Amino acid sequence: MNNAELLTLITQLRSVADTGLLYAKNEYDVERYTELRHISIQMLDKVTGFGEDTINILFPQAKDYPTAKVDVRGILLSADNKILLARESADGKWSLPGGWADIGYSAKEVIVKEFEEETGLTVVPEKLLAVFDKKMHPHPPQPFYVYKMVFHCRAMSSVINKGFDVLDVQYFDINNLPELSEDRILKSQIELLYEKILSGDNSVYAD
Repeated sequence: MNNAELLTLITQLRSVADTGLLYAKNEYDVERYTELRHISIQMLDKVTGFGEDTINILFPQAKDYPTAKVDVRGILLSADNKILLARESADGKWSLPGGWADIGYSAKEVIVKEFEEETGLTVVPEKLLAVFDKKMHPHPPQPFYVYKMVFHCRAMSSVINKGFDVLDVQYFDINNLPELSEDRILKSQIELLYEKILSGDNSVYAD
C-alpha cells in the first residue's frame, strides 16, 4: 500500500470518528470516537509530517457532516493553443489558475474571480471538462480529501496583470510545460484537458 492509499484510509477513519462524535448518544461512544479521532490524527502526522498541533488546527472537530473540499480551476488557451499557467507563491511552481471553492460563489463565479485576482484577465467559463478525485491521481500526500473541478474558459480581455498572490503568469506550449505544483495539478491532467479541448470532446471526465 502506498502513502496515497494509506492517506485515503486515514482520512476516511477521521471522517468516521467526526461523524460518530456528531451523533454519539452516550459517554461511552464519545470516549471511543474521541480516541479513534486522536489515532487518526497521529496517523496523519506520520504520513504527512504536518505535526499533530497543525493537523488539529486544520481539522477541528466537525460541527456538521464531514464532506470533501472542492478545488475549482480553469484552463485557458491562447490563439496558438498555448496554456495559461500561474506560478504559485506557496511553492514557486506552476498551476492552472484557480483555488478553493468559496462559500457564496457558484463554481463558475469562483473561476471568474480567481482569474481576475491571479491574472487580471476577464474570462467566461464555457464548459466543465473534468471532476477529478485527487485520490485517483498521483498527487503528493495531502491531509484534505479533495474533488477538483476544471472548466474550459474563454478570455474576454487580453492584458495580463498578475495578482499579488502569484509570482508570474505565462502561456506555455503543451510540450514544454514548466515544473508544476503537483498538489494542485498534474501534467497528465493538463494533457487530458488539452486533448478534450482540441478534439471537441464535450463529455465531462469524472473519476
